[in-house]
Amino acid sequence: IEGMIMEESIINAYDICVRFVGNLKLLSEPVKTAADKIMRATANNSKCVLLIAVCYTSTDEIVHAVEESSELNSNEVCNNQELEEANATGSGTVIQIENMESYSGIKLVDLEKNTYINPYPDVLIRTSGETRLSNYLLWQTTNCILYSPHALWPEIGLRHVVWAVINCQRHYSYLEKHKEYLK
Repeated sequence: IEGMIMEESIINAYDICVRFVGNLKLLSEPVKTAADKIMRATANNSKCVLLIAVCYTSTDEIVHAVEESSELNSNEVCNNQELEEANATGSGTVIQIENMESYSGIKLVDLEKNTYINPYPDVLIRTSGETRLSNYLLWQTTNCILYSPHALWPEIGLRHVVWAVINCQRHYSYLEKHKEYLK
C-alpha cells in the first residue's frame, strides 16, 4: 500500500481507481488508514478500477449483499444474529422464508448490485503462485484473466500490476468473444 501511495501520481495519470474490498474492519489501524488514503486519493478516477481483496471470503460477501439488499428493500429476511452466525461459521446456512406470497424481497439483480466486486473484474491477481481460486470469486471471474505471480501479498508492486494489465490486453479479444458466446 505504501508503494501505491508513493506512486499516486502514476496511478492518477492513468486514471486508475483503487478499491479495497472485504471486511476492512478486520485490518490493523495503520493498514486501514493507508488503504483509506489511497482509496480517497483515487476515488474520482474512472478509466479502470484496481480491486484489492483483503479479509475477503465469499460467505462474507454474500452476507453483506443480503444485508444491503434487505435494507434497500425494507424487508426483514432474517435477523442480524443469524446472518453473523452464518458468516462466522461459514456453514452456508440456507435462510427459509415461511410466507413466500407476502415476500416481495431480494432478487438476483439486487444481490449483484451489492456484492463487493461490481462490475466483474477483467484481471484477477492471485498471489503466491497459486492458480486455483479456492471458491474465491468463482461467479465473478468467469470471463477473467488469472495472473498468479510467485510474490506474496506484501511484495506485490506496481510492476506486477502492469504485467497483469499487459496480459489482459494480450487476451482481450479472446475474452470478448468468450463473453459473447456465453450470452
